[in-house]
Amino acid sequence: MRAIVTVIGKDKPGIISKVSATLADNSVNIEDISQTIVQGNFTMIMLCDLENSKLILKELKLEMEKLGESIGVSIHVQHEDIFNAMHKI
Repeated sequence: MRAIVTVIGKDKPGIISKVSATLADNSVNIEDISQTIVQGNFTMIMLCDLENSKLILKELKLEMEKLGESIGVSIHVQHEDIFNAMHKI
């Protein structure tokens, strides 16, 4: 199963490091990543493979939300199919 992870917040050192380390610690593979900073606002979107993950999607969502709170950013995790359905034209 694949999921979309989005990260949004004020830019600061360590965001990518902490997010990617948490995903790696849970055996989540980042397949694609895009990030940018616009006037001090950090945004990142990742396509992740959860096939070998130690956590189910719901558990990963909670862990990533807690991480976001601790580093001062908003992190959302969605199943790829839901993300695609929401953004279909």
